[in-house]
Amino acid sequence: MRRPLQSTLKSSASSSNQWTMSGLRYLAMALLLSSCEQPKIEDRERLDYPQTRVTDHVDTYFDNIIADPYRWLEDDQSAETEQWVTRQNNVTQSYLSNIHYRDELKAQLTELWQHPRISAPAKEGRYFYYYENTGLQNHSVLMRRLDNQVSEVFIDPNTFSSDGTISLGQVAFSESAKWTAYARSESGSDWRSIYLMETETRSEIEKPLQNIKFSSITWQGDTGFFYSSYQEPNGSLLTAQVDQHRLYFHKLGTSQSEDTLVFGGNAEEKYRYVGANLTEDQRFLSIQAAQTTAGNLLRIKDLNRPDSDFVEVDSNPESDTYVVASKADQVLVYTNDQAPNGRLVAIDLNAPEPVNWIDVIPEREMPLRVSTGAGYLFAHYLLDARSRLFQYDYEGNLIRELPLPEVGSASRPRGKFNDDVLYYSFSNYKTPRAIYAFDPETGVSRLYFKPAIRFNPAEFETHQVFFTSKDGTRIPMTITHRRGLYRHGKNPTLLYGYGGFNISITPSFSTATALWLMQGGVYAVPNLRGGGEYGRDWHEAGTQHQKQNVFDDFIAAAEYLIDQGYTSPDYLAVQGRSNGGLLVGAIMTQRPDLMKVALPGVGVMDMLRYHEFTAGAGWSFDYGRSDESPAMFQTLLAYSPLHNIKPGQTYPATLITTGDHDDRVVPAHSFKFAATLQAAQTGKAPTLIRIETDAGHGAGTSIEKRIDEVADTLGFALYNMGITQIDKPINE
Repeated sequence: MRRPLQSTLKSSASSSNQWTMSGLRYLAMALLLSSCEQPKIEDRERLDYPQTRVTDHVDTYFDNIIADPYRWLEDDQSAETEQWVTRQNNVTQSYLSNIHYRDELKAQLTELWQHPRISAPAKEGRYFYYYENTGLQNHSVLMRRLDNQVSEVFIDPNTFSSDGTISLGQVAFSESAKWTAYARSESGSDWRSIYLMETETRSEIEKPLQNIKFSSITWQGDTGFFYSSYQEPNGSLLTAQVDQHRLYFHKLGTSQSEDTLVFGGNAEEKYRYVGANLTEDQRFLSIQAAQTTAGNLLRIKDLNRPDSDFVEVDSNPESDTYVVASKADQVLVYTNDQAPNGRLVAIDLNAPEPVNWIDVIPEREMPLRVSTGAGYLFAHYLLDARSRLFQYDYEGNLIRELPLPEVGSASRPRGKFNDDVLYYSFSNYKTPRAIYAFDPETGVSRLYFKPAIRFNPAEFETHQVFFTSKDGTRIPMTITHRRGLYRHGKNPTLLYGYGGFNISITPSFSTATALWLMQGGVYAVPNLRGGGEYGRDWHEAGTQHQKQNVFDDFIAAAEYLIDQGYTSPDYLAVQGRSNGGLLVGAIMTQRPDLMKVALPGVGVMDMLRYHEFTAGAGWSFDYGRSDESPAMFQTLLAYSPLHNIKPGQTYPATLITTGDHDDRVVPAHSFKFAATLQAAQTGKAPTLIRIETDAGHGAGTSIEKRIDEVADTLGFALYNMGITQIDKPINE
């Protein structure tokens, strides 16, 4: 029940001896926020945005003429685009520099980030390997140690470049761990180079493989490995379309030009995503081939029978199917074919038809993912977007449920068949990620690592609520804030969403969120349709012609927070990245009255042309394509953020973020959206774009750049909510 702020403060004052130091700090912050006057944006001078050249370019879709006046911004190699980026960044940085507590936010964030972090160890050959960061290193260092001996550096990506713009990607060891292959990325690009070295001496053994994208590294014995790539496109590596993935085998000691094409390259059978996997016993080689990001074909070869062909075990391109492990002559396979929530089945390649599949872990009402280790299967289920872990034997007999510390997100225990200790992690929005060591024979878990971060989870609370979307669908949302929050409608609130690609957004800790919470903010995350929180049906309910469901869910989440007194439109910011950037772009154009601040990051903003860039056409399972049919064109046009900006409309304060080397969601989406929004905005709220240089979609971004971006986005949000001062945490 909500109480008036005055009476709450009065009762608190009468029992002051019960307040902790943190409670007093929050009381002061509540008084500060409740007395803040809203910024009088109407009294501000409208920002002097850089002029963006307008052209008369148009496209025709099924007899519909659509203007694209900023098409020239799609050319990432032009000097004019480069100059536009520089001018926009100058305006944005000038604005952000006027936020007087920007440096203080950066300092607090730096202090929060400054604590040692490690990953769970994994044994390869004689060594245990793990990642370690002393606190503010731009990239975590891959370390190794022998039993009970001092650790040594194995690969330090901080030495790849002086400015942290080259990052370490996947690392894979050969069967005996004699050889190591690892990937590097420059400036956040999805294009990779693969380096090879002798593991013991760490000496490079041959020239790096180049132009590799969306690839695993799958070793076959010690002789070589499988990897995937596209042919180098004509034009810009960062924007040119790639649509035919190929699987290669690289044999050590040979040049990349001699690599064997294993799968792909057939003009009549194009696949945008191809990958290989080998079971731990090196017996079964599987190939997954997909046209889109959902569904794939699965083909398996028994390498004990080298003259045999690949066997197609699932020809349903709309189901997700992949090999988990092997058991004697059978292959254990995860599939959601005829099981929307997923199941684990045993397949005999002599009779691979689905009618012959045998359930090992049958489908349940909760979405399933499976891992292996120590000779056991580990099932991870989502119950209302919260983790549950179960241990099974290879026959599908339940051994136990693994108890978790509280409600939150756990990773699956995983390891090699002969490992005797496995590791998993746990966190939620207020609990930093801790690592647990698990004994699979006794079922005992012990705390292996807990970060010593200057953040006290006991000062905060997190709870799950359910609200009703426009069509009556029940949607869960997790809300986190300081204990004793006053619901007076003036709490700065950050509403984060994604809603797509079968990705489940589960509770997890982030330093950026911690900083927001420590400033008295509310952090709310709804589990929108389009995600994977309730299985394939939930995913498909937010795709293609049903995509508006995702936006309706997010709007209903905002309205719930407002109705319940957590916040009000003057104190609400909405945020999302990638597909979540699309979400924010759609929401702010459909309901600009609903929020004060919009923070779309690396978003898909031009829904009519997204498939023309890089591997974007692979997203069509979720989105559909504008050239597919008149009906699909109209559906995309109806919500495409770029095409629904209306001249003369008042839009919320907007900070668009992107990277100039983003070759997944190319920055032209954000460029054109920003130019259109600046031209259309009637109100005086800022509409800015922050373009990070030498950065991509997000992966591999240095900590230095991440700290700068978080301080800018959170500072922008607070400033435009009228927050004149920020909380300076007391060192207790």
